[in-house]
This record gives sequence, C-alpha cells and structure tokens, in this order.
Amino acid sequence: MAHLCATVQKVYSANRKQKQQQAGDAGSSDSRNPRMKVISSSGGNAGLAVTTVARNIPEMDVSVVVPETTKAMVIEKLRSLGAEVTVHGENWNSADILARKWVEEAKEDIGGGAVYVSPYDNPLLWTGHSTVVDEIITQLSESPSSANMKIGAMLASVGGGGLICGILEGIERNYYGENESRASIVRGSKVVACETEGASSFAASFNASSASKEISMVRLDSIDSVATSLGALEVTSAAIQRAHRHQERGEDGGGDDVLSYVCTDAEAIDACTKFATEHRMLIEPACGAALAPLYSERLRSKLLQELQGDENRAIVVEVCGGSGVNLDLLAGWKSQFLAGDAS
Repeated sequence: MAHLCATVQKVYSANRKQKQQQAGDAGSSDSRNPRMKVISSSGGNAGLAVTTVARNIPEMDVSVVVPETTKAMVIEKLRSLGAEVTVHGENWNSADILARKWVEEAKEDIGGGAVYVSPYDNPLLWTGHSTVVDEIITQLSESPSSANMKIGAMLASVGGGGLICGILEGIERNYYGENESRASIVRGSKVVACETEGASSFAASFNASSASKEISMVRLDSIDSVATSLGALEVTSAAIQRAHRHQERGEDGGGDDVLSYVCTDAEAIDACTKFATEHRMLIEPACGAALAPLYSERLRSKLLQELQGDENRAIVVEVCGGSGVNLDLLAGWKSQFLAGDAS
C-alpha cells in the first residue's frame, strides 16, 4: 500500500503540473498548491492501511468510504488516524460506487482533484503482497529445522482477491526464477482460497470458470456472513485468471493446484477462538476462514487428503489478522455461533 500511495502521489503531481501549464498557455493561471486527496473504499482494513501510509506522505489527505457493516471501533480508528470517514451502503460495493463517484466529480478541478485507491484491485498491491512468498521461501531455505522442506499448501482468505493475486504472483515469479533451489520450494504447491458461506465470491467465479473452461465471473446478490471484511460481491478477474494459470502448471503431474474451501460462519469463529487460545492473538472472522481448514475436522480431513504423500511439505497460513475484533466481539460471536460447543 505504501508503494501504491507513493506512486499515486508522483503521477498525481505530474498530471497536476501539466494541467497548470496548459492553463497558463491558455492565458489563465492558478498558483494554488493544494493538498492531494486520496479516496478509497474499504470494509475497514484497507482503509486503515491507506490512512497509515498517508500520514507519512507530505500534503496527502485521505477520505475513506465504508459500508454500514463496518464496526464502530474500526471507524473510530480511521478517524483517529486522520481519515475523513463516510458510512454509505449495505456492502463494500455500494461504498465503492460512492468513492469512485467522488473521484470523477473532482477530476476537473485544476487546483486539486482526487485519486482513487482500490483496496484490492491494483497490480502494485498484488506485487506488494507477493513478497510474502519470497519471505517464506527464504525462511524455509535458511532454517535448519526445515531443510529440504517445500511449500505444500498456502492458505489465504479471499475478499476482493488482492491477497491471493499477490500469493499467486509470488509463486509464479519464483517458479520461473533463475534460482533453482528457490523455484523447487514452490513447485507443486497448492493455493487454498478460503471464504465463508455468504461471502464466497471467489468460489462462485472459480467454480463457474472451471466448469466452462474459460473465465466466467459471477457476482453475488448480497453478502450474508459474519466475515464482513470478505464482503466483495465479485472478486477481481485477475484472481481467477492467475488461479487457472497456476492450475495449468500442475496439469503435467507437478501437483500445482488451486483449491476453493468455503467454511461456515461457525467454523470461522471456532478457528478464531482456538487461535486466540493457542497463540494469544485476536483475529477477525475473515481471517478465521483461512484457519478453518486447520481447526475444522471436516475441512482438515479434506486438506490432508489433498496433500497425501507430501510429508516433507509445509502448510502455510496467511494469518491476516484484521482490526475489527476485540474480546467482547469475540465473546459475542462465540455465544452466537458456538452455543453449546465445549470448545
């Protein structure tokens, strides 16, 4: 996100300078040097990232449009960091429409204007996310305890598809890289796209595309899940394209594949609860979706069956955390979804 915002600022400044020069050539001038405004839509987490970065870039203001499902604590965090926050619409897509509208309305302002920053649909974000694969490969190759270990599966939650696009990019970059030892660590890996029922936009498009043998995007009618941070009605098409490309690499028997796992809200909350108990860390249900294949007997059996014969391969989970959680919320979710469960 830092690289994206910095790049946006450079492009914005160059375009503004050009417009001012054109206005001067036409006989008018504008000596204003207003602050730049970045407008983003977010369920909360991406907005926090944009706002955190903007605080460290001179002359940059941030406006974040969030849906009505965004928790009050997240909105307060955004405002405390200096963001102008507007609550609009029943889901992220509605908030995004308003954010894009504001950017369009500001385009003709020669002195100012605004720039749109997507929470997930931008190649610069994907490249940033892709570096997590580089880090994992380095850890596996340098740690004595993981000698000769390869990546068996990488599990990640999918909302709009930015994170999984990055993971697939990182795998592909190393797969075809010049360093054979690093390439061998990712070859044959499986990427597991994790979602909750009611927010499974990746699964909808992925399954439709697999059935038709071509990219077929599906848009959900609504979001009906406790994992509101996964609330994009439709994933970026790049996620489906990259998933298919990764699958194609495994068609020669190499084992590369993309799996779509959809858990229940209860399984996601159960994963959040057990992770907190074992690791003393709080995570959102959106992140719990990625951990559900480890904590849910139903999904764990399925995953281990997929990895059968790959004993020397690591299962890696991208624990993305999330800001919309505290002890009271977790207790409330547990009461709502795990009533009567001894765990």
